[in-house]
Amino acid sequence: MTFWEAAFFGLVQGLSEFIPVSSTAHIVILANLLGVETPGLTFEIFLHIASLLAVILYFWRDLFELIRGSLCFIFAHRSSGPKDRTAFYVSIYLGVATVITGVLGILLSKTLGDGIKAMPIVTSGLLLTAVLLVLVERAQKIGQRQLSDLRWTDAVIVGLAQTVAVFPGVSRSGSTLIAGLYLKMSRTTAVRFSFLLAIPVLLGSSVLALKDIQGGELAAIGAAGLVVSFIVSFIASMLSILWLIRLLEQQRLYWFSAYLVVLAGLTLFIR
Repeated sequence: MTFWEAAFFGLVQGLSEFIPVSSTAHIVILANLLGVETPGLTFEIFLHIASLLAVILYFWRDLFELIRGSLCFIFAHRSSGPKDRTAFYVSIYLGVATVITGVLGILLSKTLGDGIKAMPIVTSGLLLTAVLLVLVERAQKIGQRQLSDLRWTDAVIVGLAQTVAVFPGVSRSGSTLIAGLYLKMSRTTAVRFSFLLAIPVLLGSSVLALKDIQGGELAAIGAAGLVVSFIVSFIASMLSILWLIRLLEQQRLYWFSAYLVVLAGLTLFIR
């Protein structure tokens, strides 16, 4: 992988990580188009950490309130208020959804192996995400449920939906957003829960994969390529967060559906 290819992979990873178009599918397709091997796990970890840093910095106030409110609810229960209770239970729900995704995701990945990145699976995942985005946008009425209205069942359903994103082509952010909107969450609530859920998922997957980092992969990409791809991925991730929130407010998720159909058509010419 050349310096410019590393930077390009960082751009694609960052832009596609948080919008409902599947970053994994884009990396697989890009590798095929450039005629290079799919980036190794070491490189993927660096890009995921860049995206993780972006979402933490963007939602740092939400994270602070969740931590502060949870601690107040636990250690000062009698003087805690409704916001502290909401913060505590939302933190629990995020944990439940993360555990479901982690356990089932690992089982599916081990069962399916490398075959999970086969191009027919990528194509099917892209089309499935496109159809679901259209269906949820055409729903006559989006709900108004807030974070304070969430229950255990919401965490389980969103966690199961996120697990499906283990298949390339199925977007993690797309699956959680679709599930949230289906559960009648408001657009703001659905996007906040989706992004907050991305933090433990990206953090957990990166930490678990650290033991598999290979020095040979680092040397092959080069220090300059790693640094540039990290910076590019971080900036692109911030832009994709802003872009998705704006499009959600404008009710334009169907734009992504059209793009995914075109992208799925492109995969038919890739072997």
